Amino acid sequence: MAMNVKHWQDLVNLVLGLWLVATPWIFQFAGEAAPMWNAVVVGVVVAAIALSTLFKAQAWQEWANAVLGLWLVASPWALGFAAIAAALWNAVVVGVVVAALALWALGTDRDIGGWWRPAT
Repeated sequence: MAMNVKHWQDLVNLVLGLWLVATPWIFQFAGEAAPMWNAVVVGVVVAAIALSTLFKAQAWQEWANAVLGLWLVASPWALGFAAIAAALWNAVVVGVVVAALALWALGTDRDIGGWWRPAT
């Protein structure tokens, strides 16, 4: 099966997923279970979904990454790690970007959604 980069946004989300996996050690919050496991698990899933779009892009993949991005934004409060600034800001910023990129790809690709059209 050949890779086909249809959306540059998916490549960025792949990198962001890998970034999430590494950040507990980069920002030194690996000793805190909730933010560490949240970053690792969500990062692996975001990266896996983004990687799968390189083989065949489907709407569910973009919707899934959009939901995961929104989860990342809410997770510091839902999981109780909002007091850990590095984990909080990492989750919120990466979550916003992941969700925005997924919705952008979904909204502009006529094969999987494409509700947005640039003004002509």
